[in-house]
Amino acid sequence: FEEPLLSLTKSLLAVAFLASFGSSMLYGYNLAVVNSPAEYIKAFYNQTMVARNGTGLDDKTLTLFYSVTVSVFAIGGMVGSLMVGILVTRFGRKGTLVRITCLVFIGGAFMGFSRSFGSPEMIIVGRFITGVHSGISLSVVPMYLGEIAPKNLRGFLGLVPSIFICVGVFIAQILGLHELLGKEEHWPLFLSLVVIPTMFQLMLLPWFPESPRYLLIEKRNVHATITALKWYRSKVNIQAEIEEMQEEQRSMSSVQTVSVIGLLKDRSVRWQVITIVVVNIGMQLSGIDAIWFYTNAIFENAGIPVPQIQYTTVGTGAIEVIAGCVGCFTIERLGRRPLMIGGFTFMGICCAGITLSLMFQSHYISVACVVGIIAGFCIGPAGVPFLITAELFKQSHRPAAYTVAGCLNWLSNFTIGFVFPFLQMSAGAYCYLVFFGVCTAVAAYVFFIVPETKNKTFVEISQMFAARNGMLEEESSELGVFNSLKLAKMNGYGAVDLDVSSSVLI
Repeated sequence: FEEPLLSLTKSLLAVAFLASFGSSMLYGYNLAVVNSPAEYIKAFYNQTMVARNGTGLDDKTLTLFYSVTVSVFAIGGMVGSLMVGILVTRFGRKGTLVRITCLVFIGGAFMGFSRSFGSPEMIIVGRFITGVHSGISLSVVPMYLGEIAPKNLRGFLGLVPSIFICVGVFIAQILGLHELLGKEEHWPLFLSLVVIPTMFQLMLLPWFPESPRYLLIEKRNVHATITALKWYRSKVNIQAEIEEMQEEQRSMSSVQTVSVIGLLKDRSVRWQVITIVVVNIGMQLSGIDAIWFYTNAIFENAGIPVPQIQYTTVGTGAIEVIAGCVGCFTIERLGRRPLMIGGFTFMGICCAGITLSLMFQSHYISVACVVGIIAGFCIGPAGVPFLITAELFKQSHRPAAYTVAGCLNWLSNFTIGFVFPFLQMSAGAYCYLVFFGVCTAVAAYVFFIVPETKNKTFVEISQMFAARNGMLEEESSELGVFNSLKLAKMNGYGAVDLDVSSSVLI
């Protein structure tokens, strides 16, 4: 890992931490923040209805209200994911992250003042709005970091957001302890704390440059591209990197951003699309959401005293962060495939282990398997799918690819939340074998189909899929025909010289 670290500048590290801290971390925080104050929120709903109607809610209706409060975040995320392609094409990657911060302030205000206004609806609306923000940022942050990173650091920077997602969950678990904000009077503050990281992002992120690939390939702004690359690179000749961007531009049939329909119809990226569908659906259907939701029940069945379960849950949060860091610091040495194959395989084994432990009433083994599933997920499957979504597509197809991946991710998240309780009632201990099957299938798909993308340019990755897509000859001819941009020297850095007379402009 020493050689890639030479390319890691302070600017790259700063923008990776800032974008992840102000956006990705909020996703993890919002996933876990409703767990600790659940009973207090339900009591607020009931008290409000008594004040309005003179009668409270029965248990079934109260549970429905709270379920909507939890699941509406995923609905907002799915809505946000559908907006990614339009936003990043119009405003850029960094521009989108800056502009969507207003959603967090609006959503945080709704949740923070909900008790003052006696309005349960404000909590639901606030959760939906923050879900929209997470749906957008969950795709835009890895896209932005993947485009500003040199190829030998793309994996490292691409997994930084997944670490911050784990950190967000961990922070929510710590702040939810009864000694901190886990008291009845604090839950509105607990829900609205999301505005603090976003405030830092809004103050600092605008000072960083936009994605150089976006500036050159989509905006054709040569001087801004050079300025951005000089900002993100240190003592490195950027000429070769600009040439690589130009090669990608020449290999594209159009500089215009492809729509989702266009992406699905384009047979030149057929296997890339299948890959992001498999890994993103598999990421959610691996059972990780069900494990997170039922962790407390599993710990209680294992004989852990109820007052101590909150501290045990915080321990699992710490394991998530550690596992995320392990994945981040090993991906440039091991590659993407080993982390994906190993992570899904280990999760599958642990899912089978939970089934066996529940059949034989070995609760301590079930606890170990829960920890194993969480660790296996955070090492690879938690972050690599978002990373390879950026790597498998060229500039013109990338926004649509993230729209598809994000929508499937959130839809699967929402589906597993509703289906799992019924699956558990009907299949009992055998329900975890479904997740075992999913994990095994995804690991096998990655092993047989997905090539290693470590230290490869976007054009090289596209060429690796060309033969499988039956587009090898067309891919080669495109690289030879489009020669509209030639590189010249400008103050020691690569600049673009347009030769219109002898070339066909894209």
